[in-house]
Amino acid sequence: MELKTGISRLGGAMPKSVSPSGRWIHWLAVLTAVSAFCLLFMGGLVTSHQAGLSVPDWPTSYGWNMFTFPMKDWQGNIFYEHTHRLFASFVGFLILTLAVLLQRYEPRMWVKRLGWLALGGVVLQGVLGGITVLTYLPPAVSSAHAGLGQAMFCLTLAIAMVTGKKWELDTPKKVERTKFGVRTLSFVTVITIFCQLLIGAVMRHTFSGLAIPTFPFAPNGSIIPEFTSFGVAINFTHRVGAVIVTIMMFLTARAIFRWHPRAKSIVIPMVLAMFLLGIQIMLGAITIWSQKAVTPTTLHVSCGAAILGTMVYIMVRSRHLFSPMVVQSAPLGTPRAELSSAG
Repeated sequence: MELKTGISRLGGAMPKSVSPSGRWIHWLAVLTAVSAFCLLFMGGLVTSHQAGLSVPDWPTSYGWNMFTFPMKDWQGNIFYEHTHRLFASFVGFLILTLAVLLQRYEPRMWVKRLGWLALGGVVLQGVLGGITVLTYLPPAVSSAHAGLGQAMFCLTLAIAMVTGKKWELDTPKKVERTKFGVRTLSFVTVITIFCQLLIGAVMRHTFSGLAIPTFPFAPNGSIIPEFTSFGVAINFTHRVGAVIVTIMMFLTARAIFRWHPRAKSIVIPMVLAMFLLGIQIMLGAITIWSQKAVTPTTLHVSCGAAILGTMVYIMVRSRHLFSPMVVQSAPLGTPRAELSSAG
Protein backbone atom coordinates (compact mmCIF):
# COMPACT_ATOMS: atom_id res chain seq x y z
CA MET A 1 0.00 0.00 0.00
CA GLU A 2 2.85 2.35 0.80
CA LEU A 3 4.47 1.69 -2.58
CA LYS A 4 1.18 2.33 -4.36
CA THR A 5 0.75 5.57 -2.46
CA GLY A 6 4.28 6.61 -3.35
CA ILE A 7 3.82 5.95 -7.04
CA SER A 8 0.58 7.90 -7.08
CA ARG A 9 2.47 10.82 -5.49
CA LEU A 10 5.05 11.08 -8.26
CA GLY A 11 4.31 14.77 -8.27
CA GLY A 12 5.70 15.19 -4.75
CA ALA A 13 8.67 17.55 -4.40
CA MET A 14 12.01 16.79 -2.81
CA PRO A 15 13.47 18.90 -0.05
CA LYS A 16 15.18 22.06 -1.23
CA SER A 17 18.63 20.98 -0.08
CA VAL A 18 19.94 17.68 -1.41
CA SER A 19 23.23 16.19 -0.23
CA PRO A 20 26.08 15.41 -2.63
CA SER A 21 25.24 11.75 -2.05
CA GLY A 22 21.81 12.41 -3.53
CA ARG A 23 23.43 13.89 -6.64
CA TRP A 24 25.58 10.81 -7.09
CA ILE A 25 22.55 8.58 -6.67
CA HIS A 26 20.82 10.46 -9.48
CA TRP A 27 23.73 10.05 -11.88
CA LEU A 28 24.05 6.39 -10.93
CA ALA A 29 20.36 5.99 -11.74
CA VAL A 30 20.91 7.70 -15.11
CA LEU A 31 23.81 5.33 -15.86
CA THR A 32 21.63 2.39 -14.85
CA ALA A 33 18.77 3.46 -17.13
CA VAL A 34 21.13 3.99 -20.09
CA SER A 35 22.75 0.62 -19.42
CA ALA A 36 19.33 -1.06 -19.23
CA PHE A 37 18.50 0.35 -22.67
CA CYS A 38 21.82 -0.88 -24.06
CA LEU A 39 21.05 -4.30 -22.61
CA LEU A 40 17.74 -4.33 -24.51
CA PHE A 41 19.67 -3.61 -27.70
CA MET A 42 22.08 -6.47 -26.97
CA GLY A 43 19.17 -8.78 -26.25
CA GLY A 44 17.69 -7.80 -29.60
CA LEU A 45 20.98 -8.79 -31.27
CA VAL A 46 20.86 -12.18 -29.56
CA THR A 47 17.34 -12.81 -30.83
CA SER A 48 18.05 -11.46 -34.32
CA HIS A 49 21.06 -13.77 -34.65
CA GLN A 50 19.11 -16.66 -33.07
CA ALA A 51 22.01 -16.97 -30.64
CA GLY A 52 20.04 -17.73 -27.49
CA LEU A 53 21.38 -21.31 -27.25
CA SER A 54 24.88 -20.61 -28.55
CA VAL A 55 26.01 -20.97 -24.92
CA PRO A 56 23.90 -23.98 -23.87
CA ASP A 57 24.59 -23.99 -20.12
CA TRP A 58 23.75 -21.53 -17.33
CA PRO A 59 24.96 -19.89 -15.13
CA THR A 60 28.25 -21.25 -16.46
CA SER A 61 29.55 -20.80 -20.00
CA TYR A 62 30.71 -24.14 -21.43
CA GLY A 63 31.55 -25.16 -17.89
CA TRP A 64 33.54 -22.01 -17.15
CA ASN A 65 32.59 -19.29 -14.72
CA MET A 66 31.11 -16.74 -17.10
CA PHE A 67 33.59 -14.10 -15.92
CA THR A 68 36.60 -16.31 -16.73
CA PHE A 69 35.39 -17.78 -20.01
CA PRO A 70 38.37 -17.36 -22.42
CA MET A 71 37.99 -14.48 -24.87
CA LYS A 72 39.50 -16.60 -27.66
CA ASP A 73 36.31 -18.65 -27.59
CA TRP A 74 34.02 -15.65 -28.06
CA GLN A 75 33.37 -16.56 -31.68
CA GLY A 76 30.28 -16.27 -33.89
CA ASN A 77 26.96 -16.31 -32.04
CA ILE A 78 28.75 -17.15 -28.79
CA PHE A 79 29.99 -13.55 -28.79
CA TYR A 80 26.44 -12.12 -28.79
CA GLU A 81 25.08 -14.44 -26.10
CA HIS A 82 28.11 -14.31 -23.81
CA THR A 83 28.53 -10.53 -23.93
CA HIS A 84 24.79 -10.24 -23.27
CA ARG A 85 25.24 -12.28 -20.08
CA LEU A 86 28.25 -10.25 -18.97
CA PHE A 87 26.53 -6.92 -19.56
CA ALA A 88 23.39 -8.18 -17.79
CA SER A 89 25.58 -8.92 -14.77
CA PHE A 90 26.93 -5.37 -14.94
CA VAL A 91 23.40 -3.94 -15.03
CA GLY A 92 22.45 -6.16 -12.12
CA PHE A 93 25.40 -4.82 -10.13
CA LEU A 94 24.34 -1.24 -10.91
CA ILE A 95 20.80 -1.90 -9.75
CA LEU A 96 22.02 -3.59 -6.57
CA THR A 97 24.25 -0.61 -5.80
CA LEU A 98 21.44 1.82 -6.59
CA ALA A 99 18.99 -0.01 -4.32
CA VAL A 100 21.45 -0.05 -1.40
CA LEU A 101 22.32 3.65 -1.78
CA LEU A 102 18.65 4.58 -1.95
CA GLN A 103 18.07 2.86 1.39
CA ARG A 104 20.99 4.77 2.90
CA TYR A 105 20.51 8.28 1.54
CA GLU A 106 17.02 8.67 0.05
CA PRO A 107 14.55 10.26 2.50
CA ARG A 108 11.38 9.29 0.61
CA MET A 109 10.16 5.83 1.55
CA TRP A 110 8.31 5.24 -1.73
CA VAL A 111 11.52 5.89 -3.71
CA LYS A 112 13.34 3.41 -1.47
CA ARG A 113 10.65 0.88 -2.32
CA LEU A 114 11.17 1.54 -6.02
CA GLY A 115 14.83 0.63 -5.48
CA TRP A 116 13.90 -2.70 -3.89
CA LEU A 117 11.37 -3.31 -6.66
CA ALA A 118 14.10 -2.77 -9.26
CA LEU A 119 16.40 -5.17 -7.42
CA GLY A 120 13.71 -7.83 -7.23
CA GLY A 121 12.95 -7.32 -10.90
CA VAL A 122 16.54 -7.75 -12.04
CA VAL A 123 16.90 -10.94 -9.98
CA LEU A 124 13.74 -12.32 -11.57
CA GLN A 125 15.02 -11.24 -14.97
CA GLY A 126 18.23 -13.18 -14.46
CA VAL A 127 16.32 -16.27 -13.39
CA LEU A 128 14.05 -16.04 -16.42
CA GLY A 129 17.10 -15.72 -18.64
CA GLY A 130 18.56 -18.87 -17.13
CA ILE A 131 15.29 -20.79 -17.44
CA THR A 132 15.06 -19.66 -21.06
CA VAL A 133 18.39 -21.33 -21.84
CA LEU A 134 17.92 -24.45 -19.71
CA THR A 135 14.46 -25.15 -21.18
CA TYR A 136 15.53 -24.43 -24.77
CA LEU A 137 13.85 -21.10 -25.43
CA PRO A 138 10.14 -21.75 -24.75
CA PRO A 139 8.20 -18.83 -26.28
CA ALA A 140 6.28 -18.04 -23.07
CA VAL A 141 9.41 -17.72 -20.93
CA SER A 142 11.40 -15.93 -23.63
CA SER A 143 8.57 -13.42 -24.15
CA ALA A 144 8.26 -12.84 -20.40
CA HIS A 145 12.02 -12.28 -20.26
CA ALA A 146 11.77 -9.69 -23.03
CA GLY A 147 8.76 -7.96 -21.47
CA LEU A 148 10.35 -7.76 -18.03
CA GLY A 149 13.44 -6.23 -19.61
CA GLN A 150 11.30 -3.41 -21.00
CA ALA A 151 9.63 -2.92 -17.61
CA MET A 152 13.01 -2.76 -15.86
CA PHE A 153 14.20 -0.10 -18.28
CA CYS A 154 11.11 1.99 -17.52
CA LEU A 155 11.54 1.54 -13.77
CA THR A 156 15.18 2.62 -13.79
CA LEU A 157 14.23 5.60 -15.95
CA ALA A 158 11.56 6.62 -13.43
CA ILE A 159 14.05 6.34 -10.57
CA ALA A 160 16.50 8.52 -12.48
CA MET A 161 13.77 11.12 -12.95
CA VAL A 162 12.54 11.30 -9.36
CA THR A 163 16.07 11.54 -7.97
CA GLY A 164 17.02 14.39 -10.31
CA LYS A 165 17.37 18.07 -9.57
CA LYS A 166 14.23 19.01 -11.52
CA TRP A 167 12.19 17.00 -9.06
CA GLU A 168 13.24 19.36 -6.27
CA LEU A 169 11.49 22.37 -7.77
CA ASP A 170 8.37 23.02 -5.75
CA THR A 171 6.50 24.86 -8.50
CA PRO A 172 2.73 25.37 -8.38
CA LYS A 173 0.94 22.71 -10.37
CA LYS A 174 -1.35 23.54 -13.25
CA VAL A 175 -4.75 21.90 -13.27
CA GLU A 176 -5.52 19.83 -16.35
CA ARG A 177 -8.05 21.46 -18.67
CA THR A 178 -9.98 18.25 -19.22
CA LYS A 179 -10.60 14.93 -17.52
CA PHE A 180 -8.73 13.14 -20.28
CA GLY A 181 -5.66 15.35 -20.16
CA VAL A 182 -1.98 14.59 -20.58
CA ARG A 183 -1.80 12.63 -17.33
CA THR A 184 -4.48 10.18 -18.41
CA LEU A 185 -3.58 10.00 -22.10
CA SER A 186 0.12 9.47 -21.48
CA PHE A 187 -0.63 6.68 -19.00
CA VAL A 188 -2.95 4.89 -21.43
CA THR A 189 -0.41 5.37 -24.21
CA VAL A 190 2.37 3.81 -22.11
CA ILE A 191 0.20 0.78 -21.34
CA THR A 192 -0.72 0.45 -25.03
CA ILE A 193 2.93 0.60 -26.13
CA PHE A 194 3.98 -1.93 -23.51
CA CYS A 195 1.26 -4.35 -24.65
CA GLN A 196 2.40 -3.83 -28.24
CA LEU A 197 5.98 -4.67 -27.27
CA LEU A 198 4.77 -7.83 -25.52
CA ILE A 199 2.90 -8.86 -28.66
CA GLY A 200 6.04 -8.16 -30.66
CA ALA A 201 8.06 -10.35 -28.28
CA VAL A 202 5.62 -13.23 -28.71
CA MET A 203 5.79 -12.75 -32.47
CA ARG A 204 9.60 -12.86 -32.48
CA HIS A 205 9.92 -15.83 -30.17
CA THR A 206 7.34 -17.87 -32.09
CA PHE A 207 9.19 -17.05 -35.32
CA SER A 208 6.10 -15.34 -36.72
CA GLY A 209 7.77 -12.17 -37.97
CA LEU A 210 7.31 -13.24 -41.59
CA ALA A 211 4.03 -15.11 -41.16
CA ILE A 212 2.63 -12.25 -43.25
CA PRO A 213 5.58 -11.81 -45.62
CA THR A 214 4.37 -8.67 -47.38
CA PHE A 215 3.67 -5.10 -46.31
CA PRO A 216 1.43 -3.11 -46.15
CA PHE A 217 -0.92 -5.64 -47.74
CA ALA A 218 -1.16 -9.37 -47.11
CA PRO A 219 -0.36 -11.85 -49.90
CA ASN A 220 -4.07 -12.01 -50.76
CA GLY A 221 -3.94 -8.31 -51.72
CA SER A 222 -6.03 -7.24 -48.72
CA ILE A 223 -5.04 -5.54 -45.48
CA ILE A 224 -6.69 -8.40 -43.58
CA PRO A 225 -4.91 -11.73 -44.24
CA GLU A 226 -6.29 -15.23 -44.31
CA PHE A 227 -5.92 -16.53 -40.77
CA THR A 228 -4.36 -19.92 -41.43
CA SER A 229 -2.09 -20.16 -38.36
CA PHE A 230 -1.24 -18.69 -34.98
CA GLY A 231 1.70 -16.94 -36.60
CA VAL A 232 -0.56 -15.05 -38.99
CA ALA A 233 -2.90 -14.10 -36.13
CA ILE A 234 -0.14 -12.75 -33.85
CA ASN A 235 1.53 -10.96 -36.76
CA PHE A 236 -1.71 -9.24 -37.73
CA THR A 237 -2.40 -8.39 -34.08
CA HIS A 238 0.98 -6.68 -33.97
CA ARG A 239 0.09 -4.62 -37.04
CA VAL A 240 -3.25 -3.61 -35.55
CA GLY A 241 -1.44 -2.73 -32.33
CA ALA A 242 0.83 -0.40 -34.28
CA VAL A 243 -2.23 1.48 -35.53
CA ILE A 244 -3.64 1.77 -32.00
CA VAL A 245 -0.29 3.00 -30.65
CA THR A 246 -0.14 5.61 -33.41
CA ILE A 247 -3.63 6.86 -32.57
CA MET A 248 -2.87 7.09 -28.85
CA MET A 249 0.38 8.94 -29.44
CA PHE A 250 -1.36 11.44 -31.73
CA LEU A 251 -4.06 12.00 -29.10
CA THR A 252 -1.43 12.58 -26.42
CA ALA A 253 0.51 14.93 -28.68
CA ARG A 254 -2.66 16.84 -29.53
CA ALA A 255 -3.43 17.33 -25.82
CA ILE A 256 0.12 18.53 -25.11
CA PHE A 257 0.31 20.95 -28.04
CA ARG A 258 -3.20 22.27 -27.41
CA TRP A 259 -3.23 22.70 -23.64
CA HIS A 260 0.45 22.98 -22.66
CA PRO A 261 2.38 24.36 -25.66
CA ARG A 262 4.88 26.18 -23.40
CA ALA A 263 5.74 23.18 -21.23
CA LYS A 264 9.04 22.42 -22.95
CA SER A 265 9.83 19.54 -20.62
CA ILE A 266 7.04 17.51 -22.23
CA VAL A 267 6.67 19.24 -25.63
CA ILE A 268 10.23 18.41 -26.72
CA PRO A 269 10.01 14.73 -25.65
CA MET A 270 6.66 14.46 -27.44
CA VAL A 271 8.19 15.77 -30.65
CA LEU A 272 10.98 13.23 -30.22
CA ALA A 273 8.47 10.45 -29.62
CA MET A 274 6.55 11.30 -32.81
CA PHE A 275 9.80 11.34 -34.78
CA LEU A 276 10.73 7.94 -33.35
CA LEU A 277 7.27 6.66 -34.25
CA GLY A 278 7.87 7.52 -37.89
CA ILE A 279 11.26 5.79 -37.79
CA GLN A 280 9.68 2.76 -36.12
CA ILE A 281 7.03 2.37 -38.81
CA MET A 282 9.70 2.61 -41.49
CA LEU A 283 11.90 0.05 -39.69
CA GLY A 284 8.94 -2.32 -39.38
CA ALA A 285 8.37 -2.16 -43.14
CA ILE A 286 12.09 -2.61 -43.91
CA THR A 287 12.22 -5.58 -41.54
CA ILE A 288 9.61 -7.36 -43.66
CA TRP A 289 10.95 -6.23 -47.03
CA SER A 290 14.47 -7.39 -46.06
CA GLN A 291 13.18 -10.76 -44.81
CA LYS A 292 14.13 -9.88 -41.23
CA ALA A 293 17.69 -8.76 -41.82
CA VAL A 294 19.59 -8.43 -38.54
CA THR A 295 20.19 -4.66 -38.58
CA PRO A 296 16.63 -3.36 -39.24
CA THR A 297 15.11 -6.06 -37.02
CA THR A 298 17.32 -5.16 -34.05
CA LEU A 299 16.83 -1.43 -34.61
CA HIS A 300 13.06 -1.99 -34.75
CA VAL A 301 13.16 -3.61 -31.30
CA SER A 302 15.41 -0.87 -29.90
CA CYS A 303 13.34 1.95 -31.37
CA GLY A 304 10.23 0.47 -29.76
CA ALA A 305 12.00 0.58 -26.39
CA ALA A 306 13.06 4.18 -27.04
CA ILE A 307 9.45 5.17 -27.78
CA LEU A 308 8.27 3.46 -24.61
CA GLY A 309 10.95 5.20 -22.55
CA THR A 310 10.11 8.60 -24.03
CA MET A 311 6.42 8.17 -23.27
CA VAL A 312 7.22 6.98 -19.73
CA TYR A 313 9.23 10.17 -19.29
CA ILE A 314 6.22 12.23 -20.43
CA MET A 315 3.87 10.25 -18.19
CA VAL A 316 6.00 10.68 -15.06
CA ARG A 317 6.81 14.31 -15.85
CA SER A 318 3.15 15.18 -16.39
CA ARG A 319 2.35 13.94 -12.89
CA HIS A 320 4.94 16.35 -11.55
CA LEU A 321 3.65 19.31 -13.55
CA PHE A 322 -0.12 18.91 -13.53
CA SER A 323 -2.97 18.10 -11.18
CA PRO A 324 -6.02 16.19 -12.43
CA MET A 325 -9.17 18.14 -13.06
CA VAL A 326 -11.59 17.50 -10.21
CA VAL A 327 -15.17 17.11 -11.33
CA GLN A 328 -17.45 18.32 -8.55
CA SER A 329 -20.58 16.28 -8.05
CA ALA A 330 -23.83 18.24 -8.13
CA PRO A 331 -26.37 17.94 -5.31
CA LEU A 332 -29.18 15.47 -5.82
CA GLY A 333 -32.13 16.98 -7.58
CA THR A 334 -30.12 19.45 -9.67
CA PRO A 335 -31.95 19.96 -13.00
CA ARG A 336 -30.19 18.55 -16.03
CA ALA A 337 -30.31 21.94 -17.74
CA GLU A 338 -28.25 23.45 -14.94
CA LEU A 339 -25.72 20.64 -15.22
CA SER A 340 -25.40 21.24 -18.94
CA SER A 341 -24.93 24.98 -18.56
CA ALA A 342 -22.35 24.42 -15.82
CA GLY A 343 -20.32 22.17 -18.11
